[in-house]
Amino acid sequence: MLSLWARDEDGGPDMTDRGIEAVLAHLAKLPPPESLTLAQRRAQYERAERAFPVPSDVAVQRVAAPVAPAEWLTPPAARTDVVLLYLHGGGYVIGSPRSHRHLAAALARAAGARALVLDYRLAPEHPFPAALEDAVAAYRWLSEQGIAPARLVIAGDSAGGGLTVATLVALRERGLALPAAGVCISPWVDLTCSAPSYAKNDAGDPIVRPALVADMARAYLAGVDPRTPLASPLYADLRGLPPLLVHVGSDEVLLDDAAGLAERARAAGVDATLEVAPRMVHVWHWFLPMLDEAQTAVDAIGAFIKARAGPSR
Repeated sequence: MLSLWARDEDGGPDMTDRGIEAVLAHLAKLPPPESLTLAQRRAQYERAERAFPVPSDVAVQRVAAPVAPAEWLTPPAARTDVVLLYLHGGGYVIGSPRSHRHLAAALARAAGARALVLDYRLAPEHPFPAALEDAVAAYRWLSEQGIAPARLVIAGDSAGGGLTVATLVALRERGLALPAAGVCISPWVDLTCSAPSYAKNDAGDPIVRPALVADMARAYLAGVDPRTPLASPLYADLRGLPPLLVHVGSDEVLLDDAAGLAERARAAGVDATLEVAPRMVHVWHWFLPMLDEAQTAVDAIGAFIKARAGPSR
């Protein structure tokens, strides 16, 4: 993956231009990620906080959850009993609530729910299983706040999409009540980085760079076998998981990760829905201020969350 925001002096994207071509034009202006230090890439990603601000009617509250802090995002008229636990992307080494606040807020609005965006620990400072332990701790914390599992949905993008599945598996293995559903946006679920779409879609994917993804996998794994199920949930036993919604773009390097996840989940008896969007880039939802297809995808996720966790008692 690469950082998705250009330098401040670039001026960011022109919000009057909409559509995938405008997104691709913006991405083409970004410096090569291999030319940036890790600190620079982290800072660049978080510029989204200024370029894609959260609407003023969404309340933002920082909280100290167990192990890692988090942010509550509360849109107007959100139900207090329905919660989206959001796990941001960034290859387990970059990203935070600041880089993904606008996307999580949009998903919460579409679902008529609150969102808790977790600031989980990042590699290489905190390798596997730190992010997973933080996600499990956040889920337990939400339960302690009185949120019923049937009113909870876990969602994430890219690495956060893989972490979503790993968290569901970990909760099941620990005998905890599972949430109503999981949502995986362009999920990274196979840290062997060996699926055919890595080569097939390399030239057409402007965001996921196979060599960089492999470096991120090494940083997160820190010597652990990449087929470890809770690090690469494509290899996990998925039996008994709640319904899953999986979104992916047709031209993504991670297309086979997403399709493989849906296939393995269905084989395990899980109600898994795979939606492949033509021509869309990795986590196109993130570009919703300038991409109509992003809003369409966000609305679809909101409807899914409402159907699974939001019906009236």
